[in-house]
Amino acid sequence: MDGRSKRAPHVVIEVDEALRVTGWSRRAEQVFAATEAEALGRALAEVVPPVAGDWAALLAGDSEAPRVQAVRRGGEVLQFEAWWQVERDAAGRATGATIHGHDVTERVARYRRAALAEKMFEAVIENLDVSVWALDRDGTYLFQDGKGMQAVGLAPNHFVGRNIFAAFPDHPGHGVVRRALAGEACRAEEVEVLGVPWRNWYIPVADPGDSDAAMVGISFDLRESLRREAELRAKLDLIEKQQEVIRELSTPIIEVWDGIITVPILGLVDSVRTAEIMDDLLQAVGRLRARFAILDLTGVEVVDTGTASHLIAMIRAIGLLGAEGVLTGIHPRIAQTMVSIGVDLSHVAVHARLRDALQHCIARLGEKAGAGERAGK
Repeated sequence: MDGRSKRAPHVVIEVDEALRVTGWSRRAEQVFAATEAEALGRALAEVVPPVAGDWAALLAGDSEAPRVQAVRRGGEVLQFEAWWQVERDAAGRATGATIHGHDVTERVARYRRAALAEKMFEAVIENLDVSVWALDRDGTYLFQDGKGMQAVGLAPNHFVGRNIFAAFPDHPGHGVVRRALAGEACRAEEVEVLGVPWRNWYIPVADPGDSDAAMVGISFDLRESLRREAELRAKLDLIEKQQEVIRELSTPIIEVWDGIITVPILGLVDSVRTAEIMDDLLQAVGRLRARFAILDLTGVEVVDTGTASHLIAMIRAIGLLGAEGVLTGIHPRIAQTMVSIGVDLSHVAVHARLRDALQHCIARLGEKAGAGERAGK
């Protein structure tokens, strides 16, 4: 190997007809981490072992174009781009070859990342209801594609070469587009364009490179999303109405006698439910002009101190409407809770059974009726 080849800025390797190394440049020492003394005389496949295949093609003929070969260097893999020239004797027999090349590992990695990004991008625009587009500094379309364009019957790149402000003179997002072109990342409000509702993202491009792109836009077709949202809202409304019906059924207000209503309370009773019962009960007392309201707690085993206080407040509120509240079916645990918080039931009619409470109320109605007749005489 002459001095010029040895000092070349790229890798230069010379081999004989048996593919043994006969020349090894300084750049080859750097790339393959082997000195000239370590490489000379050894088989090329030992010094620069290919990941797959071998170097036999070197002697078949000159390379017409550079070829990238994956080779091993210790525990890592390099991407070696090489081209070569075959040396022949007077009879045309191959006597060796000279290999020229570069370490292109980083370039190949960038290419593969770019290829992966391109595949991912294609998967997104081909399968999601989006339109992806790019503008230059003046707002001229450089690119436009995506499945979402099918929603408005447009072919890919339909607007390429046209200015967005001229193509959509009445577009409500022009102000946001101008801010994005000036370098501000923006998410616009939902807008309707070409009869379709869209949600738009405007992303400035800090370093356009060779693309000339100043901004990338992503427009998402909202029709399916809005349809599902409407369905969900309808389901939530239905659930709310069902819950209201269930609440009414779980705490029915029954007029058991003229002027007497009863509220059988079942299951778990917390402060929220007690407040709902109070509201419904007071409205029923006023609407039916009830004289007595019986709260039947037979189906309730436990209440907290806050709920017990609400029950007593309910009795007092009934009294303010001119009716009398009556408690029946109090469970021993509820009685203990009321005693523990010092509830005064001395002015409240309390009975063990609903039957007893009803008899009490009917008797009181008779007494009041009799008193009214005597007062009339």
